[in-house]
Amino acid sequence: MRHYFGRKLLVYALTFVVAVTVNWMIPRFMPGDPVAGMLARTGVSQPAAVEAMRVYYTDLFGFDRPLWEQYAGFWATLLRGDFGISIWLFPTPVSTVILRAVPYTLALMIPAVLLSWWAGNRLGAYAARRRLLDNTVLPVGYVLTAMPYMWLAVLLAWGLGVVAGWFPVAGGYAFSLQPALTGEFLLSLLHHWVLPFLSLFLVALGGWAIGMRNMIIYELESDYATYLAALGAPSRLIRRYAFRNAVLPQITGLALQLGVLVAGALVTEIVFSYPGLGSLILKAIQNQDFFLLQGTFMFIVIGVLVANFVIDLVYVVVDPRTRAGMAGAQA
Repeated sequence: MRHYFGRKLLVYALTFVVAVTVNWMIPRFMPGDPVAGMLARTGVSQPAAVEAMRVYYTDLFGFDRPLWEQYAGFWATLLRGDFGISIWLFPTPVSTVILRAVPYTLALMIPAVLLSWWAGNRLGAYAARRRLLDNTVLPVGYVLTAMPYMWLAVLLAWGLGVVAGWFPVAGGYAFSLQPALTGEFLLSLLHHWVLPFLSLFLVALGGWAIGMRNMIIYELESDYATYLAALGAPSRLIRRYAFRNAVLPQITGLALQLGVLVAGALVTEIVFSYPGLGSLILKAIQNQDFFLLQGTFMFIVIGVLVANFVIDLVYVVVDPRTRAGMAGAQA
């Protein structure tokens, strides 16, 4: 087992290095000059003052150094836990800006991922043995899983927000409120959370339901299920074994789909102007904030890698064949 997880950690470490390097390169291929944009927002019109500020900020952010030196300095500061200073919200540290947005993204992602996976697997398992439910779940599931997150978000905002007026379509809470641990603020937070959550939950739900439905049918038609039925085993016992075997590929699928779900969450946040990492990335791109983009991408990369490693641990716990294979390899 030590060898197995050691190899996994090595793969994750290499993935992290490559991903962070690509994330560092992407902002530097963007057109425009971030310092020029920063000076334009200051409103200073005196040429001498503008030039002095340009020299100062260029030296402060290290843009006058060779790229290899900027890259080495980036890793040096990263290993110290320093993500730099935001160009857009200067002089606020990038870590402070990200920490303000992270709770909103996690409040969307974690419930949407876990609830859609759990509900989709249950719904698919029921549909596999009930024809009426199967005739409903299958077409609806195909429609939902084929629908882009952004398109469904727009439909929900128009239908439940604009037309019905049940939910707000922008922001993380009422604009008249300030963040505080009060009942009014928490209710407003929940009210603004519903539509972004539904857009993520419904798209993911359809995919998990279809996957589980197909896996259950495959397992119920396998040799071991036929053999157990011939021995007179109760159908409930056979379905239980079928569900346990069918859920294993769904766990693997959760690891593979996590990046897609994160991307969907970021786009959904932009549609609803939800104050999470997605809106933060959009603001960073609009203001050419290299350091904020790097920090946000890095947080997402770390989160996805950690989540995948946790899923690997869960897979080892729920699949005895994996543990048997580890024991055989060590022997």
